[in-house]
Amino acid sequence: MSKHIEKLKKQLVEISEVVNSFQSEAVQVRVVDRLLDVMIEFEKAEAEPADIFSKRNYKPRGENGESYPHPRGVKKPGATKVLNQLLSTDFFSTRHSISSIADYCKENFDSDFKTSELSGILLKLANEHKLRRERSDENNRFEYVKA
Repeated sequence: MSKHIEKLKKQLVEISEVVNSFQSEAVQVRVVDRLLDVMIEFEKAEAEPADIFSKRNYKPRGENGESYPHPRGVKKPGATKVLNQLLSTDFFSTRHSISSIADYCKENFDSDFKTSELSGILLKLANEHKLRRERSDENNRFEYVKA
């Protein structure tokens, strides 16, 4: 048992530099999860690791064969859904910049969207003539209002 733990520690030290090179903690968790799943499959099947990585539609499974639950629990609505909800209200009856829209979403929908996530969707809504995209005279940035 202790030899197995020592071997595992050594392997973790070897992969830690690669895992830590990713800035996103979510990506780090996925990489480690995938590596641990591959190690388990490798030990079970005694196959080549390359064979396991190349499997299509690979989904990590629990001991009973069921897929793991989503780590975040209930999924929050995406930016498109939130912006469409805002369109159905009187929010866009006044002009709003992308940053003020992002702030409003954070306060009222508990959704922390980056402005880059919202800009493409807002442009699409403007191209569909659901919103008007106008430049602000004050700061030369785009503001959005109902069309």
